[in-house]
Amino acid sequence: MKPGLLITADGEVFGGVSVGAGGIATGEAVFNTSMTGYQEILTDPSYAGQVVVMTSPHIGNYGINEEDAQSARLSCSGLVMRALTDRPSSWRATAGLASLLAEQGVVALSEVDTRRLARHLRSRGAMPVAIGSGVDQRELAAAAASAPPMAGRDLASAISTPVDYRVDAQGPERARVVVVDLGVKRFILQRLAALGLAVTVVPAWTSGAEILGRRPDGVVLSNGPGDPGPLRGVIESTRQLLGKLPLLGVCLGHQVMGLALGAGTFKLPFGHHGGNHPVRRLDDGRVEITAQNHGFAVDLWPLAAGGPPARRGLPGPELLPSRVDTPFGVVVPTCQNLNDGTLEGLRCLDLPAFSVQYHPEAGPGPNDAGHLFERFRRLIEEG
Repeated sequence: MKPGLLITADGEVFGGVSVGAGGIATGEAVFNTSMTGYQEILTDPSYAGQVVVMTSPHIGNYGINEEDAQSARLSCSGLVMRALTDRPSSWRATAGLASLLAEQGVVALSEVDTRRLARHLRSRGAMPVAIGSGVDQRELAAAAASAPPMAGRDLASAISTPVDYRVDAQGPERARVVVVDLGVKRFILQRLAALGLAVTVVPAWTSGAEILGRRPDGVVLSNGPGDPGPLRGVIESTRQLLGKLPLLGVCLGHQVMGLALGAGTFKLPFGHHGGNHPVRRLDDGRVEITAQNHGFAVDLWPLAAGGPPARRGLPGPELLPSRVDTPFGVVVPTCQNLNDGTLEGLRCLDLPAFSVQYHPEAGPGPNDAGHLFERFRRLIEEG
């Protein structure tokens, strides 16, 4: 194993050993708090442009397999771990993680002090980093300093499918839906198909008129990477669809829906990445543990009179407007993150559309929010 280095944009240096491909990789460093599910995380297209720092100390324990992959390739720019297991132990394993990293050209480091790195990102915020082995430290520092930030980057268009494809319903077909691919995970498509929905996946740049021309019964705006702000075409397409048929937005799709309704978005200090984020449902007060991966959040306050109150103590519903008026009618917040009080979901009262910031399909993570796919199907069936 060769020695490796990680250098942050603000000059912090972390040593380790190289366990993936050679060379240099740059990207926004984010820490993920999931205890398991590293393969689903690394193949989640939402991580495009990011260097994933796993806070769980042992990675690779159970190897990899084809069933858990969320896309055809590893999506992240790089991977950082405390300890990589070189001898996986699982009856499902078909290979080890290190071989997959090298095969797909992903730069990765092990033996890194990920606790110190996660604390640094938590206090300073997510930032660009450069990782590599066999390179000069000054070269690596220059690469980190010049790496572009996540804000302002359209990453979804780069990883969207270039052509349409279909996923058949499991069992009798109950309805047909279009999924706008902003970086969709395979498990989302599987959950929709399991509910009897025939799915057609279309590129991110597909217009609202083209989607309506297919005569679907509903539309899903998928998860994906990057800043929602530059996705002007997708936002306009969403405006063309609102009120015409049921809509569900997931993660980046939630942010796109928020912008289409006239709300704002903002960059979170270090984002929400992991399978253990508590979310309060505002209608009944129940708490769901959710899987999340996003660096931006929707802000409804630009649509409300006045501004948000100052936070005092634990975050409560008062940090969100109770309802706002939009060009498409009244919108209400439905869920709130219990760690920082940010918006986690919204619903249109005057038309069939809702969205959530987290991942109802999990993969990895808990299944507390899986009922939202059934809610979307009911919305379609109610017509």
